[in-house]
Amino acid sequence: MSLNVAHLALLHVLVTAALTGLIWTVQLAVYPHFSAVGREAFADYHRRYVRGITAAVAPLIGAEILTAAGLLWLGVRGPLFLGSLVLIAMIQAITFAVEVPLHRKLSAGFDATAHRQLVLTNWARTFAWTARGVMTAMWLYSLSGW
Repeated sequence: MSLNVAHLALLHVLVTAALTGLIWTVQLAVYPHFSAVGREAFADYHRRYVRGITAAVAPLIGAEILTAAGLLWLGVRGPLFLGSLVLIAMIQAITFAVEVPLHRKLSAGFDATAHRQLVLTNWARTFAWTARGVMTAMWLYSLSGW
């Protein structure tokens, strides 16, 4: 393993770990409490939440995708790494096909059904990022030769 691949692999695993921690925080500490904001304040709260979470998450997702592409370009293969890439595609598909439309609905004001669906469907992303975290850590460990 060359030094460039090693650095990129470590960065990829660290970014995935950060996203895994972030999705668990959102799933357990943010989304469930949307209902406690109050109907009058919810639209403004949700708008500020979306702006803040996008600023936090977009650079990390970009880094996750770019480091994965870089590793592929450098010839990195193997079932753990390649399997973890399938999960990136799944996470992004769920994000844009399910979560974004639910957030759009919530941006107009609190909707109990949309909120319940958001919490429930986000578990798929939470488990997928967790699986990615485990897979990429195992993959990095397998490269270390320990």
